[in-house]
Amino acid sequence: ARGVQHTAVRRAHRKYEPNFHDKYGNVVLLGGAAVFTAAWGYVFTQAGIEWGLSPVGRITPKEWRE
Repeated sequence: ARGVQHTAVRRAHRKYEPNFHDKYGNVVLLGGAAVFTAAWGYVFTQAGIEWGLSPVGRITPKEWRE
């Protein structure tokens, strides 16, 4: 138990050191947002997907057979 107390005291008095997320967290987040926006921007503008979901004008009635 004493070893745990000594370790806790040592860590409490240690100067705070920034970790990876403190240093690069915002940069990584902004980079991911930029890649996400660029990829979906390409999909929406260049991929040739027809976004019209309405069937009006696309469905023609078949000839009626009697």
